Amino acid sequence: MIEGRPDWCVSRQRVWGVPLPIFINKRTKEPLRDQKIIDRIASIYEKQGSDCWFTDDAKIFLGKDYNVEEYEKLNDIVEVWFDSGSTHSFVLEKRKDLKWPADMYLEGSDQHRGWFHSSLLESCGTRGKAPFKSILSHGFVVDGKGMKMSKSMGNVISPEDILKNYGADILRVWASASDYAEDLRIDKNILIQHAESYRKIRNTFRFMLGNLKDNFEKQNFEKIKLNEFDELEQFILHKLFLLNKSVDENLKNYNFHKLYKELLNFCTLDLSSFYFDIRKDVLYCDSINSKKRKNCVIVLNIVLESLLTWFAPILVFTTEEIYSLVNKGNNESIHENNFIKIPAFWNNDKLHEKWSNLFQIKQLANIAIEEKRASKEIGSSLEAEIKLILKKNKFELLDKLDLADYFIVSKAEKELSNRDEIKIEVKKAKGQKCERCWKILEKKCERCSKVLQ
Repeated sequence: MIEGRPDWCVSRQRVWGVPLPIFINKRTKEPLRDQKIIDRIASIYEKQGSDCWFTDDAKIFLGKDYNVEEYEKLNDIVEVWFDSGSTHSFVLEKRKDLKWPADMYLEGSDQHRGWFHSSLLESCGTRGKAPFKSILSHGFVVDGKGMKMSKSMGNVISPEDILKNYGADILRVWASASDYAEDLRIDKNILIQHAESYRKIRNTFRFMLGNLKDNFEKQNFEKIKLNEFDELEQFILHKLFLLNKSVDENLKNYNFHKLYKELLNFCTLDLSSFYFDIRKDVLYCDSINSKKRKNCVIVLNIVLESLLTWFAPILVFTTEEIYSLVNKGNNESIHENNFIKIPAFWNNDKLHEKWSNLFQIKQLANIAIEEKRASKEIGSSLEAEIKLILKKNKFELLDKLDLADYFIVSKAEKELSNRDEIKIEVKKAKGQKCERCWKILEKKCERCSKVLQ
């Protein structure tokens, strides 16, 4: 835009805008250069505003120093781009609460030939460098079909209507989830999709709040002893480490849509349909004092605190509401907090590789169980017992794992095979259904009996 720009000037021949306070000598055609006159004009402008240039007599500005008959008062205006391009001088440099250069200039993509452009030229010409450290330009809001919004087409969606029907957080979700590098599409269907995503995030928080009611406390991340946790909990903490790294990177590069997508996926895939699904049995049925349940509660505390701070810039009202619930008696706002710091020792690439392979086995098991459910042979997965027949490397992956817990069935066993492919046998579990944990067992459920006693 700079390299291929056409001629650019300081004034424009228009009847509106900020006037150029210049007098031209009729005889010499030279502009009047007199500091006293400039100061007088500035003084009048400060009291009356610049429009007085067009309405007041030239004598008021020239005073007794010059003959009005010898001078012509120009009616040209300051080129509007020069006008806005010089704001860095009259805003950033004049206000004590701001600094020059600006950290960022943020505007629409048309400003590459407008405000961004003129600010750069004007600042380089007078100060030798740009008035900004960075520029972020964005597309324009269009309807769901990519058409420009106009009242005549009836496709205008106002923020007020969105606030009324969906609330401010959904509007912020739409803004965060949209790739602003392109034009931003919005219509009713798009908002419904974002409202559904928001519901999933809210349900994730709801699950954690419900299970932490008996024990919410901030954790000292640095003092977590990983070797005291099951591998599943270690894996979730490792995922938090990766997510924290991604949050930092995406915020640094202003990739808000990527940030939101990763947070949403973590809530729906890693937590709701994986970790929460597996650990529901422990949370609901284990003794409150069981080591496994206590560790799960600690991890839920950590996940809740992490997600609250990461989501706070997007879901400003939801996170504030949740924060006030879990910090009763404390008037502090979530928005006054810093981002959390995830310790480097939570990172475990070896564990990540192992649990990625375990997840693939779990997906195969889920498919096999779902087939039995579809044929009405079983109802829930807890009505099933499974046998996993697998090769040595996969067989060893399942060591130290509570298979029934992991695959969410009543009984699970493994068998060594020489074949490469994994075979999974699913059949209806034998025995009686425990009324408390719903597992079907051939003997009395010792865990539930113990807890009830």
